[in-house]
Amino acid sequence: MAAAKKKVKKSASRKKSAAGLKTLAFDIGGSGLKASLLDENGEMITERVRVDTPKPCPPALLLQKLKELTAQLPAFDRVSVGFPGPVRKGKTLSSANLDADEWKRFDLQRAIAEQTGKPTIVINDADMQGLGAIKGEGVELVITLGTGVGSALFEDGRLAPHIELAHIPFRKGQTYEEQLGNPALKKVGKRVWNKRLAKAVEVFRTLTNFDKLYIGGGNAANVLINLGPDVEIVPNTLGMRGGIWLWKDTDLSDGVQK
Repeated sequence: MAAAKKKVKKSASRKKSAAGLKTLAFDIGGSGLKASLLDENGEMITERVRVDTPKPCPPALLLQKLKELTAQLPAFDRVSVGFPGPVRKGKTLSSANLDADEWKRFDLQRAIAEQTGKPTIVINDADMQGLGAIKGEGVELVITLGTGVGSALFEDGRLAPHIELAHIPFRKGQTYEEQLGNPALKKVGKRVWNKRLAKAVEVFRTLTNFDKLYIGGGNAANVLINLGPDVEIVPNTLGMRGGIWLWKDTDLSDGVQK
């Protein structure tokens, strides 16, 4: 698991070699592909560039779109990637929202490193957003609401093994993603969707006993109800800004493709 975020923050100032390095943050979403450059503190130093996600989007096409995006940005030193599906040691296991079987066991980390010529780390997109959102205190759960539903769980800043909550049965024979993903929102409307979300949060509260829940993603803007003082809506830009933490965490960056 990842080293504690608070501990990383304390030691980051000693990593003088990281000063001045620019990180390309690449956020792969079911509806949009987004990229921006971050400074060593995780601040965005360029405007975010975006293209619609092709349907389907196999690896070769994704890499071509990444090339188009990076052509619009200044030079960078390393790459952080958030992928919408489970990732293990840089290899994608699947991705329902990209509609292509080629993502099974695809080494996206190596492919991007070879294309850009830069060190690269690829993790799940909700995990990357979580790294940008959490405070590093207690049990913190991150849920992303977009084309689908993403999740990440942390304890005292340490990233737990990734669990695909989106594909677990929720209600009426459907999964969380089927009930709370973008197609469901469009079908049932905001009022019903928010009622479903409230029920989901109560399940997550019982399941994890979280101290804090962060809700992000493009559809977080459609949350219209008060979910409690232990729930916080966070900006979608954290999905990119969390990319800086991959390089301040020795466990995550160990064995990175270069």
